[in-house]
Amino acid sequence: MTPPHGLRDSTECERGELLPPGYRVRDWTVTGVIGAGGWSTVYAARPAEGPPDRGSRDPAVRSAGPADVALKVMPTAGYAPRQARRIVESARREVELGRRAGHPRLIGLLDSFVLAAPDRPFLDGALVLVMERAAGSLRELLDAGVAEADRPRLIAGICEGLAHLHRSGWVHADLKPENVLLATDRSVKLSDFGLATEMTGTHGYAPPLGTLDYLPPERWRAPLGELGVQVRPSADIWALGIVVHEVFASGASPFPGATPVARGAAVQEYGEGRAPLRMDHAVPEFWRALAADCLAPTHAARAPHTAESLLARIAAERGAADQGARGTRAGRLRSRARAAVLATAFCAMAGGTLWSDAARAISSAPPGATSAGVAAIRVFNEETGCRERLDRDPQCSLGLAVDPLRQYTADNVVPTRVWHGDVLSADCQLSQGSSVIDEASRRSTRWFHVRLPRGSTTPTAWLPAVRTKDRPALPGCPHPTTVR
Repeated sequence: MTPPHGLRDSTECERGELLPPGYRVRDWTVTGVIGAGGWSTVYAARPAEGPPDRGSRDPAVRSAGPADVALKVMPTAGYAPRQARRIVESARREVELGRRAGHPRLIGLLDSFVLAAPDRPFLDGALVLVMERAAGSLRELLDAGVAEADRPRLIAGICEGLAHLHRSGWVHADLKPENVLLATDRSVKLSDFGLATEMTGTHGYAPPLGTLDYLPPERWRAPLGELGVQVRPSADIWALGIVVHEVFASGASPFPGATPVARGAAVQEYGEGRAPLRMDHAVPEFWRALAADCLAPTHAARAPHTAESLLARIAAERGAADQGARGTRAGRLRSRARAAVLATAFCAMAGGTLWSDAARAISSAPPGATSAGVAAIRVFNEETGCRERLDRDPQCSLGLAVDPLRQYTADNVVPTRVWHGDVLSADCQLSQGSSVIDEASRRSTRWFHVRLPRGSTTPTAWLPAVRTKDRPALPGCPHPTTVR
């Protein structure tokens, strides 16, 4: 079996000329090679001595920046035009995500520039990303052995990073132990966003690249279009399931095979229902169940298990373990401990079903009815296939905006989703918001300010008028910054 569409395993290394220790790159001096993979090499570096380089864009980065950084050098010389474009696009993704989606669980991007190295033709014109320096990677930790007490914390950290990425409208698309870095304080930092894809709605498109051992079953047969292959957050959840198994099974994959391609064949057999999922007995019961949910064979089966809901389950399990340890203390603490565990467990169970349950309780009034300045309006999806579905397929979900005056894109959508037929409570309307065009080319600048169910990340949001057939008589909204 061969990888789909000539898919390149991103663990392959195409090494060109390496920068020697002591070589100056803008305001940094190379101290050694950290690693190489794909079309880049990562170097350790420290601030250079002497005056700032003439090409420095921000001297403050040099004077106030960290003592040590990582330089990701991506040469473009010597490659075919298509390959060079992919390298440039990969760097653009990393820069874009680094600037727009910063988070403590994502490796920080400090600067980016083009390397001028006329003395080294292969590296002249290379793209350079200046990033936070990590102490090591999860892969290195797996090779050395992960302490049992550290395992839940590491998985929780990965979930935190993924949850932020997905909320921000991005898919990592290459999650693996090599791309999970560990800071000096042992905190988790997701890295290498060269394949990260910004979603438009429920999915995005990426080039046919990736790491074979972490591809979900559907990825092996995904059609390749002009924009690339379709990727969704559920692909990251699959990769997370593989990582969970590796952390608790001494680095072993749950799928048999001596090579990545052989293990990929086993993944497809499982995805087609021709083989069961077999996990190592070393994986504890709780983590076995969580990994099994991450490794559900189809996108539809994995979709309910979001990074946020998985994080809630992990928090509940860790809370229960802590409560068990404290159970030997004074009896007066026991009832309080049980209450905390139950509350946390309830949040975990609610994570995957909160919206489907709460949507039924948003409003019992018929669409268009008003009461005390509040109207019930029904969500409408222009896509016929989605109107006929009853299973609340994530691909048929619709987004509610944070700000009706901003462009209606993935970074302006609240985490709570809605589906065709859901009834929402609206309290006012904005007539001159951002223009929205639906699938039938209907255009409108009208927005409804709607209330979200209790427990949602935000209490209110905005529904574009093209997402409903109802036109209730509602008062005009004040400026959106004053509506909460």
